[in-house]
Amino acid sequence: MTQENKDILLQLLGRHKALGISDQIDFDKFYLNSIITHSTAIEGSTVTEIENQLLFDEGITSNKRTVVEQMMNLDLKAAYDYGREWIKRHEVITVDWLILLASKVMARTGSEYSAIGGNFSAAKGELRKLNVSAGLGGKSYMSYLKVPERLVAFCKELNKRRKAIDPIDVAAVYDLSFWAHYELVTIHPWADGNGRTCRLLMNLLQWEYGVLPTKVLKEDKAEYIQALIDTREREDISLFCNCMTELHCRHLQADIDQYVASMTEKVVDKSVLRKEMVDKWSIKPTLAEKMADILAFVADKEEVTTEAIVQHFGFPATSAKRYLRQLAEFGYLEAQGGNRNRTYNKNKKHVGVH
Repeated sequence: MTQENKDILLQLLGRHKALGISDQIDFDKFYLNSIITHSTAIEGSTVTEIENQLLFDEGITSNKRTVVEQMMNLDLKAAYDYGREWIKRHEVITVDWLILLASKVMARTGSEYSAIGGNFSAAKGELRKLNVSAGLGGKSYMSYLKVPERLVAFCKELNKRRKAIDPIDVAAVYDLSFWAHYELVTIHPWADGNGRTCRLLMNLLQWEYGVLPTKVLKEDKAEYIQALIDTREREDISLFCNCMTELHCRHLQADIDQYVASMTEKVVDKSVLRKEMVDKWSIKPTLAEKMADILAFVADKEEVTTEAIVQHFGFPATSAKRYLRQLAEFGYLEAQGGNRNRTYNKNKKHVGVH
């Protein structure tokens, strides 16, 4: 990355740490949820962060999303959980391990392929035995015959760089993770799941050396893919590293701005101030927990009204109406009647993921 981007990155990371944003209740949990939601969204999933939270924490699914989308998110969550524990041991990264990682990413959504090169399974993380291109009319990736050898060379170079890196050099850690992402996605070892697996490897390398993982938001998709294309065409890895650094800085700044805006300077008591900061920063998890409680309350009832929710939970009427409306929009509940006599019941078409 350029010196300018490095300076900005280090400044923002210092600010992020000084504010204690990463120390907030369940920050790590919800940051990971965001990473997963956006990584699958880049590949076409429409599952939201709130829906994923209900799916991961409560096992609650939505009939507004396909089973495949929800399984895609569950698989990636399992892959991240496995990878984060494994990377702590700083073991050598091998081709077999990459295949295992890919199998977790594609466990329930991977297809079976029959190609000229032979049969293989994406669900098992097996390397592709067919040639692929980057979309209709896009540039072809390397021949599948070259993939195994290139992966061996990639692992060798990656382990060499991991061994030589100075963990204190934060910018070098990010550069290593961005390099690994680019190299692996360029090899394109699998018929499906390359993007998710490469972003997963990037994040695991960042966790290995204790830096805040990089999110690629669905809104970043066009810029992110263009950076991959430009880097490939110009054979200049600095293009991708700088793009990823700039995206990371942009998201850090947004998190800082959101956190600072949540502070209430009028409160003098520091303990009260901290509580308000935590409460406001934890809007998403609090909302999902309330929704899960409402669904549990509704489960054994023919129907419920806003008044029943207000009476049982003590929510303000406006909040209760909003929660019920959102649950109906997500497909968890069905709304009956007009505004004045509206009731809700559990959606009988509610889907389940096993």
